[in-house]
Amino acid sequence: MNSMRQRMLAGEAYIADDPEITADLDRAARLTERFNTSSAEDPEGRLAALRELLGSLGEDTWVRPPFHCDYGWQTHIGPRSFVNFNAIFLDVARIAIGADVQIGPNVQLLTATHPIEAEPRRAKWEAAKPITIGDNVWLGGGVIVLAGVTIGENTVVGAGAVVTKDLPANVVAVGNPARVVRELA
Repeated sequence: MNSMRQRMLAGEAYIADDPEITADLDRAARLTERFNTSSAEDPEGRLAALRELLGSLGEDTWVRPPFHCDYGWQTHIGPRSFVNFNAIFLDVARIAIGADVQIGPNVQLLTATHPIEAEPRRAKWEAAKPITIGDNVWLGGGVIVLAGVTIGENTVVGAGAVVTKDLPANVVAVGNPARVVRELA
């Protein structure tokens, strides 16, 4: 029988009060606090905390505190990307962010899912699906990307959009739910 952590990593339904999962959450909470309370006068210390927290962080990538995540090691950010204030990455499943990505303030990347049926939700079952953001994507302020979504390279998602389904490369998408309104050359 798989542990709840193994079930989580396999994308299966799991219950998060497992000791292994709790230890991972506690680790991320400590490192996130260290990053978020780091001094602007200590950019090396701030970067060290972020590198220890995240699964990978590309060269010349900048994340502005405050930043919040569940696990950290499930998040991978490519080179030359920028994450603005108040980002929330619920990285129960893998979050893969490409190179040269611009993420506006208050963006939420939410891999977690919960059952529609009341009883399993009451019993605390949950699951997750990965999120993939292609190279050179721009997510405007307040964008929410839901579990299982892939956004193609060079795509722009307008401020406040809620991305519920995959978006192709080279488009502009806006609204709730996000819909393509323009193709880019």
